[in-house]
Amino acid sequence: MSATPHSNRKTVLITGTSSGIGLAAAVAAAGAGWRTVATLRDPARAGALRKAAAEAGVELDIRQLDVTDEASVAAAVDGVIADYGRLDAVVNNAGAGHVGTLENEPVSEVRTVMEVNFFGVLNVSKAAMPHLRASGGRLITVTSVGGVIGQPFNEAYCAAKFAVEGYMESLAPVARTLGVSVSVVEPGAVATEFVTNIGLDLEAEIAAAGPYSDALRHYIERTVGQFMDGAQTPAGAAESVMEALTAETPAFRIQTSDWARAFTGTKLADRDGSAVQAMTSTWVS
Repeated sequence: MSATPHSNRKTVLITGTSSGIGLAAAVAAAGAGWRTVATLRDPARAGALRKAAAEAGVELDIRQLDVTDEASVAAAVDGVIADYGRLDAVVNNAGAGHVGTLENEPVSEVRTVMEVNFFGVLNVSKAAMPHLRASGGRLITVTSVGGVIGQPFNEAYCAAKFAVEGYMESLAPVARTLGVSVSVVEPGAVATEFVTNIGLDLEAEIAAAGPYSDALRHYIERTVGQFMDGAQTPAGAAESVMEALTAETPAFRIQTSDWARAFTGTKLADRDGSAVQAMTSTWVS
């Protein structure tokens, strides 16, 4: 899509839109009237995104953005401002699943997980914040129920998502003093993502797990069964992204399903984050 003249139409940039929640959120945002900049690391993988947009009858501005590359992030954000003159919302959705356990993987793999799932979020958020301040905009990050409850064989992934949740919960009251709303969206199981996005040969991983083989097999059988039986659709999860994007006063913490609310509720009595936000807001204003 070619750039159009600057206007008062609101603009949202969404990362990780080649599939899943990011794809569904991009199509939903465009359908709701947002000028939607749908970004992905490899534009060659935009086929499903283009098809979904065409089927929905919406127009997307599809651009390259690698969240782990600060130059790529800057180029994308600067390009949006140059073409449209404003940025009203960012949805940090790009991320990567990971299954492993401490004794069986190098720490370098954990660093890679953190680069994508944590530092990638910071790269995009930092570049966007001056423009979100200017528009009184919204910073939305798709985290996970794994950002609330640590899960077996997900140590690195959950650590990254815990980090994102802690960072955004801490940033939210500070950003609010300058008119920027910060929210996190917590999906549970989402159809198609577990095996596809993690990219594992499950039987090979079990065979290579040594003393952890039995535990890993139990974990995989339980998790794959959960996905087969009760996984949410990407479109269903994207509805919660749209809630964060369009609600008059969005909650800080938004779960995407009843299952996710029940699961995180075992740890979070303050499910929507309002009590923590009310407390910490008094520390900065």
